[in-house]
Amino acid sequence: MGEAEDMRADRLIATLLLLQSRGRVTAAELADELEVSVATARRDLEALSAAGVPVYPQPGRGGGWSLVGGARTDLSGLSAMEAQALFLLVGPAAAVSAEAKAALRKLVRALPQTFRADAEAAAAATMTDPVGWGERDRGRPKLVERLQDAVVRRRKVRLTYDNHARERTERLVDPWGLVDKDDTWYLIAGTERGQRTFRVDRIVTADPTDQPAERPDDFTLATAWQQVVGEVEQRRSHTWATVLIEARYVAVLRNHFGRHCHLDTELDDGRARVRIAAPAPLDIARHLAGWGALIDVLEPPSVQAELARIGAELTDRYA
Repeated sequence: MGEAEDMRADRLIATLLLLQSRGRVTAAELADELEVSVATARRDLEALSAAGVPVYPQPGRGGGWSLVGGARTDLSGLSAMEAQALFLLVGPAAAVSAEAKAALRKLVRALPQTFRADAEAAAAATMTDPVGWGERDRGRPKLVERLQDAVVRRRKVRLTYDNHARERTERLVDPWGLVDKDDTWYLIAGTERGQRTFRVDRIVTADPTDQPAERPDDFTLATAWQQVVGEVEQRRSHTWATVLIEARYVAVLRNHFGRHCHLDTELDDGRARVRIAAPAPLDIARHLAGWGALIDVLEPPSVQAELARIGAELTDRYA
């Protein structure tokens, strides 16, 4: 857990305390108070609301965001479930951060006595273990915290980057956000050619500058990442194949191909027609070769040919 997560936990608590004291604030006022962008302040308010904390936008002139109950509402106005929702949201950030733990202790003291035990239990109820069974902990790339700091401080970063072809380039980027995808970190940034995504483990050097970074006012990291996911998954499903398999094994096949496994039809003989996809015919054949006669590839011929080639190689070696 890095500095950016600690800062976000502190901001969420500071936002609640500010709402408690003022009753209502605009995203611009909150941004000025916490020294963050308006977009960041708005995302923090939306995160609190989505977590079940009674924070709601007020439309019209003089609007803004407020805690239910108005200016006199304090943290004792949270219900038991709302207090638990808040601590489930920020609890994981406090698991390894002394600063976040201290902030949560202060918030606990602001809750009614009857809620404190449940709130503390909620904060300790969730943790994240990114290491798969039988895998080694790859650890967080060393540059993540430096990039997080640049995102939070909104400073341009000069990158030295090796692309997928191992071609090294240097560029000046506007860091917009970081994503941890299955223990692989990605930086989403603005460049001269628009939004780009960089794998952090391919970044050779990252040197923050004193130049202010620019970021679109309507940018949200979640939306940007969903766009990236859509583009990547489309490339990963370039080749489609239709197979017949016993219906009871469809779940196993789906575990291999994930979102690129679609059940087409269940037949009367207990088999199912399934559509699966991968980047290339060889990728599909490699997954299916071990199934032997349990699976029948109906099409395309390119996958059938790769399976025949793999079978011939195995026969030549082991027959």
